[in-house]
Amino acid sequence: MTEKHIEIKAQESGERIDALLALHSDIRSRSQAARLLEQGLVTMNGAAVGKSRRVTAGEVFSVTIPEAAPASVQAQDIPLDVVYEDGDVIVVNKPRGMVVHPAPGHGDGTLVNALLAHCGPSLSGVGGEMRPGIVHRIDKDTSGLIIAAKNDMAHQSLSAQLKDRSLSRIYDAVVHGSLHEDRGTVNAPIGRDPRNRQKMAVTERNSRPAVTHWEVLTRYSRYTYIRCRLETGRTHQIRVHMAHISHPLLGDTVYGGRRDKGLETQCLHARGLKFIHPATGEPVELWTELPDWFQTALNKLGPPLE
Repeated sequence: MTEKHIEIKAQESGERIDALLALHSDIRSRSQAARLLEQGLVTMNGAAVGKSRRVTAGEVFSVTIPEAAPASVQAQDIPLDVVYEDGDVIVVNKPRGMVVHPAPGHGDGTLVNALLAHCGPSLSGVGGEMRPGIVHRIDKDTSGLIIAAKNDMAHQSLSAQLKDRSLSRIYDAVVHGSLHEDRGTVNAPIGRDPRNRQKMAVTERNSRPAVTHWEVLTRYSRYTYIRCRLETGRTHQIRVHMAHISHPLLGDTVYGGRRDKGLETQCLHARGLKFIHPATGEPVELWTELPDWFQTALNKLGPPLE
């Protein structure tokens, strides 16, 4: 087990403890935070804390995080497009429509099921029984490069690189409208949408810093083809940030992008991945081609503007 100590900052005063714990780097979700609280693993001055408790600045909470359980998800022989693999890491070009890990409503057919069949028992256990080897995620309807760790050393190294931003993820996307500048940065915190808990939003409440750098690749009359580099990795970050600046992704109806006739696909592809190899310390840079569905969407946008 791992024990963490969390001191409440002034700006966090008045928030619920379960919401704050869910923002901690070692806790994956609010549901995991709730389980820790229900199991009495969150204490203050030796006393267990209730999950609805409101916190006060200066309070210090002790959080005991159990070790990850061995993976119990079923291995499934699902073909994988492996871009890179060695004894420590594997990088896969995930197809659009594949869920990364099992969750309610998606018990099988996920990337984790496929990785367990491909890698056997060699995936790291740091991510927990439902997410063995998984270091970061991409949405079901987003395709492209995703890295998984084959041992705990590699997982810890890659997680640290995510935290210090030395692991770089590059995405190609199509957005509505014309971006006036050739490049820019969206620096706006992201958290659960207070009006719809199923969505994320730019918000100051229970949020975490989020930074997306973008540059224009091609302009069209009604759309712009862009490349984004994530400095942070929040849920739905590119989708939320581009909608925030009034240029939602083509086909992303959740965050305001219309599904124009013949262009119903959400146009977001994880194109590039750069990281420091956990074992060798050498830089690794990987790129993938645009998938056919993305290229088809580009062809339907009309002639590029000069």
